[in-house]
Amino acid sequence: MPNTEVSPARKARILAEALPYIQKFSGKTIVIKYGGNAMTDAALKSSFASDVVLLKLVGLNPIVVHGGGPQIEQLLTRVGKKGEFVQGMRVTDAETMEVVEMVLGGQVNKEIVNLINQHGGKAVGLTGKDARFIRAHKLKVQHGPAGDLIDIGHVGEITQVDPTVLTFLYQGDFIPVIAPIGVGKNGETYNINADVVAGKIAETLQAEKLVLLTNTAGVLDANGKLLTGLTPAQIDALVEDGTLSGGMLPKIGSALDAARNGVNSVHIIDGRVPHCLLLEILTDHGVGTMIHGQ
Repeated sequence: MPNTEVSPARKARILAEALPYIQKFSGKTIVIKYGGNAMTDAALKSSFASDVVLLKLVGLNPIVVHGGGPQIEQLLTRVGKKGEFVQGMRVTDAETMEVVEMVLGGQVNKEIVNLINQHGGKAVGLTGKDARFIRAHKLKVQHGPAGDLIDIGHVGEITQVDPTVLTFLYQGDFIPVIAPIGVGKNGETYNINADVVAGKIAETLQAEKLVLLTNTAGVLDANGKLLTGLTPAQIDALVEDGTLSGGMLPKIGSALDAARNGVNSVHIIDGRVPHCLLLEILTDHGVGTMIHGQ
């Protein structure tokens, strides 16, 4: 087995580099959207959990919002259903909604909570139905050449995030872990894109940072080159010329909304890089795209 012990000198260099960032962000809220390969690779899962615990330990307030697309697809396949997407949103009929709630609110959420706790944290799992803190109504999306509004089932659009329960938890030294499920005014259950939930929570809490983990290096230009230090206007141009499209649109939309509504910076980072959170937040070595707030 290779020696993975970090030398005292290396530890000292890491601490010296991280210390200014620890001091700068102490007491600040960081909302993290957790998804992609980082949720399925065992080593990356351990890396993510240890990073979140360390961020809490040094004085930041991490809040985790998770996806679970691959796990949902696996269970849908087992029950004989095929996933369908429109504008990056999962079409969610009643049967699919049951699967989504079972996987996100149960299996995936509890696994993440357990993993963080095993690494020394105090994680608490929630869905937006708990304390009705994520309130939503049915989302209809534009689709087709005519841009007609279509109903894609139990898919929600957030109307309000009540921050009370989240504030209570992180002030009490807990790490909230949130499944992206909302509740309607009559108790309806809604599937909501995890990037959108993370962005809206970051806006509501006026977070210092919103960090979105992806399976790519970040935002790429038409030639596949990584772009960083972007403004919302530059992102708008990339969407308009078609460089950003498909499944990236909900992610980009939530990133832009957050950057324009009080979040200091948004980071779209490569979740396939071990300890990507620490590298992005506590060092000079970024691992993705940063979008400046305005």
